[in-house]
Order: sequence, then structure tokens, then C-alpha cells
Amino acid sequence: MNAPLFPQHIIAKKRDGHALTREEIAAFVRGAADGSWADYQLSAMLMAVFLRGMNTAETAALTDAMMRSGEVANLSSVRAPKVDKHSTGGVGDKISIHLAPMVAACGVAVPMISGRGLGHTGGTLDKLESISGFRVGLSMDEYRAQVDKVGCALIGQTKELAPADKKLYALRDVTATVECLPLICASIMCKKLAEGIDALVLDVKFGAGAFMKDKAAARALAKAMVDIGNAMGKPTRALLTAMDQPLGRAVGNALEVAESVACLRGEGPADLMEVTHALGEQMLLLAGMAKTTAEARAQLEKSISSGAALAKFREIVVAQGGDGRVVDDPEQLPQARLRAEVRSATGGYVQAVGAMEIALAALKLGAGRVRAEDSVDHAVGFSALVKIGEHVPPGGVITVVHANSEAALAEVRASVAQAVCFSAEPVLAPRLVDELIG
Repeated sequence: MNAPLFPQHIIAKKRDGHALTREEIAAFVRGAADGSWADYQLSAMLMAVFLRGMNTAETAALTDAMMRSGEVANLSSVRAPKVDKHSTGGVGDKISIHLAPMVAACGVAVPMISGRGLGHTGGTLDKLESISGFRVGLSMDEYRAQVDKVGCALIGQTKELAPADKKLYALRDVTATVECLPLICASIMCKKLAEGIDALVLDVKFGAGAFMKDKAAARALAKAMVDIGNAMGKPTRALLTAMDQPLGRAVGNALEVAESVACLRGEGPADLMEVTHALGEQMLLLAGMAKTTAEARAQLEKSISSGAALAKFREIVVAQGGDGRVVDDPEQLPQARLRAEVRSATGGYVQAVGAMEIALAALKLGAGRVRAEDSVDHAVGFSALVKIGEHVPPGGVITVVHANSEAALAEVRASVAQAVCFSAEPVLAPRLVDELIG
């Protein structure tokens, strides 16, 4: 007869540095989901994991238990291969908005469950909600039906999906256990694997504007998530991409949606499309839709040149209750009351564009949220941002500020000017796609 799995015994075992069994990990996760473990016991367990770590088998078991704490989407009725992409977040990272319809237009189903912005990183859901009427809160039945019919759905986490993660994440936030590799991996992967996907591509960012500042730490996170995905039977690959300057030329919800529409029209900034194509290539390769990156790249480019990707995005927007007119006329998106150019005093070659400084300035304008309950101003942010390596003449524009407050506008203009540094000598544009893992 098996001994009862008392919380204090499991906590003590991990506290003392021993590996937990699948049954012990399942008991912990079940306790988080059904309330049978008290918050102080869950917190103690989180701290034990934070201090002692978990091996690959434990982390995979934690991910699996968290995934199964709620509903796992059954997309077996969708005949197309089902592949998603996840980003660890950055500044100006609107890639999901145009990548999903590009890949879907190539015949791959893209069931994408995204998050909201918190702190300096923007959230895909907030950006999509700048489209009038767009519903990110689809039920699981609506989600399944749309993936089957349209080939793509862009939604938020439902209450049925990985409820244990929601509980544990809230406790991690107040117990100083957020920065823990096994807990980060399990939190990300349990939600992605509950989507009903066949394979997953990860965009793990490193640099000043990323969650992981250090490339070695980002590589460790990427490898851990790839190992988990593969261990759970879902082929997973990760790209390490640089996030030392904002991605693209726009930061702010509606402004980023407009830039994604530009990407779908073949008018996207070069740096943004470089990362987009790299991720899309891996998605098509994992889906079996292409045999080489060159073949995958050609398919993605054709989805844009033929208009198929733009048409797919319009189909997604309309299917989720949004105003389809924004696809043809981005001026239908929310517009800020005030616009002001920020000009360079000296000019020269752009040496640095501080991603974190731009992100914090966008927060001051109201484009993001400091606390989860904060509201977001969809119209504000920055457009026409300069990029590293470009030449700007003295008095040239380095960005355009979109604001709804005179005070906020005045406050951010000086900080944005200081975020852009110049050199008298030519500067090479940075390499963005650094390494493929998996």
C-alpha cells in the first residue's frame, strides 16, 4: 500500500535536495488546482524548488501535471499540422500578429494562445484588442471550431486551461520565486502544450530589452524548454534572438498592429521581417511543409506577394468579431490626440536605441501596465523609430511620439532623445538571429 503523499513530506524531500517522483509532483500540482494544499505549503514548495532546482525528468513531470490540471484542447478534427510559436517577450515584438496568418496561409494550422503585457514587455492580446470588436476571450469550443475552419485563432488563456499555473504564478510573484528555470519552463510550456499542437517554435530573446539579459541564461532557458517539449512528444525548436533595440519601428498597441499589417503588405521593416522569416521557416519545417529553409522562405514570401497572408489576417479578424476594415485601412485603429517628432541634436550614425528606455517611455504614455489590473491606452506609443546603423542628419527625426496627454508627451520626449546614441563613424546593424537550438 502506497504511503499518503503529505505536503510536508514532499516539501521536505525537495528541501533536502532529492528528486521528486511523478506522483509527488502530481500531488503538488493537484493541491494547487483544487486547494487541498494551503498557500503557505505551496509557497514553501516553490521556494524549495527555487533553491534546489529540478532535473529534466522532474521539470517534464511538472509541466505535464500542470498541463493536465485543466482541459487539454483536442484538435484531432483539424487535419492540417498544428504548430505554434511562443516568444519570451521584448519591446516592439508584434511578430505573432503577422506571422500566424503568414504560416496559416501556407497550409499550417496555428492555434495560438497569447498573453497580456506586464511591465516593460507588450502583450499580443492588448495589441489585438486595439482592433475594434476583436474578441480574444473565445471559449474552447469556439477556439477549436475556428482553428478547424480558418486555420488560426489568436486568443487568451481560458479558465479551463492550466488552472494550476495561474495559482502558482500568482504565488511566485509574491514569494520571490519567479526567476527559477524549472518553474519558468513549466509555466510557459504547460500552456503551449495544452493548446493541442503537434510542434512548437520558441523565440527566446536576450539583451537589454529582454526578460533574459544574458545570452548564456537565455540559451539555458531555450534548451530546457526544447528538452521538455521533445520529452513530451512535441517536436520543439528554439531560436535565440537579440533584443537590444526595439523590434521594428513601432512600439505601442495600435501602432504595432499597423506595422504588422504593413508586414503583410510586403512593407515591413527589415529587422522585423528577418526574425519573422526565421521563425516561420522553422514552423514550416516542423510541420513538414518544407524540406529546406530556402523552400520555407519562398513559401512565406509567396504568402505575402500573393496577398494570401493579408487575406488570412482579415479572415481571422472578422471571425473573432473584429473590424475587418483595419486590414485595408489601419487609420481605423485608435489614433492618439497628440503627435510630436523627436529630433536629433547632433546627428550621425545610430549606435544604440535603448530598448528598455523606449519601453519605459511607452509605459509613461500609457501603452502598457505596471500592475495586472491597470488599463491600457491602445493609441499611444512611438512610430518611425530609427534603427542601429542608420545615418541621421543633424535635426533629423529619430521617432514620432503618439500621446493623449501633454504632460506625458513632454516627459517622454527628453528620455527618448537620450535613449538614442550616435557615432561619427559608420555602425554595422546587429545580428538578430543568433542560434538555433533543437
